[in-house]
Amino acid sequence: MPKVAADRLTRIAERLLVAVGASVVEAETVSRHVIAANLAGHDSHGIIQIPGYVAEIQKGDIQPGAPFEIIQESPTTTVVDGNWGFGFTVSEQAMMRTIEKARVQNIAATTVVRQGHVGRLTDYPLLAAAAGMIGLMTADSGRGPKSVAPFGGREPRLGTNPICIAVPSNLDGPFFIDIATSAVAGGKLAVAIERGESIPKGWVIDREGRDVTDPTALRNGGAMLPLGGLVGHKGYGLSAMVEIFSGLLTGLGFGIEPTGRHNDGCFMAVFRVEAFRPLQAFKQEVTEFARYLTATPPAEGVERVYYPGELEYQRARQGRVDGIYVEEGIWRRLAALAEELEIAEDLIRM
Repeated sequence: MPKVAADRLTRIAERLLVAVGASVVEAETVSRHVIAANLAGHDSHGIIQIPGYVAEIQKGDIQPGAPFEIIQESPTTTVVDGNWGFGFTVSEQAMMRTIEKARVQNIAATTVVRQGHVGRLTDYPLLAAAAGMIGLMTADSGRGPKSVAPFGGREPRLGTNPICIAVPSNLDGPFFIDIATSAVAGGKLAVAIERGESIPKGWVIDREGRDVTDPTALRNGGAMLPLGGLVGHKGYGLSAMVEIFSGLLTGLGFGIEPTGRHNDGCFMAVFRVEAFRPLQAFKQEVTEFARYLTATPPAEGVERVYYPGELEYQRARQGRVDGIYVEEGIWRRLAALAEELEIAEDLIRM
């Protein structure tokens, strides 16, 4: 497969989503988030997800045009019901509302339930960073089938439960961290399966609890491991706390939803930097801190040290020039959907 231009992939995603009932605005929002993940090198949250979103719309699990409903709020807090809308549109609107409250009250927090997959968390806290604030977001597994075993266990009880924090700076690229609390994001296993690749030890155990390099082991009764390897109790504890913020505090609950319907519970918080110190001074010190980190002499076999978020920024810049690699299996699924939905052939034809 040759690489595909980001703009072309964006148009493909938009057309597929509109064809099954999404509004133009919804399709543009979802596609922007999805292709941004590809550009950053996180293919697990990229175009590979579009066929799944189409299927969820057709099944009725995602409701295009769903109302954004505020259940309760205070000057600093908001509780949002997404009414099964796209997680991308619901969480983006929720984050913007949280930013506006923090602009007035210095600190604000929001919980969100009943929404589709929110994708890569990075995009939401980055909205806060762009507004001169610190953004934080956590998400649970949507009460879908679990994939991560508690530390020392061999049966899944948790999702990948990511957490993201982004801060403002004067750097060319954003300073942030966005990590799964599992050893690896679940979508990376799907990518490995698509590419016929093995995975490193320490990612997955089989149903007998044995460390394996076969990514299909998870689908055959195995489990992913928590972040941390030999000290995985740290990732396990962090994952449990993310579940409390995103599942219990939101009222979503824990465990598996009997209907199997994906339902991302999210917690987000925004901190106005100027409530603590002058914004420009803070941004410059974050910039100097990043330079201090990257000036570290690299270890053997390492080309250079990056500040958190820098590598994704550089990948995205290069991806806009070089295009995005799409696995043949994914391309065939996109083409099949285009034919099924009667989208112009030239949209997919290489």
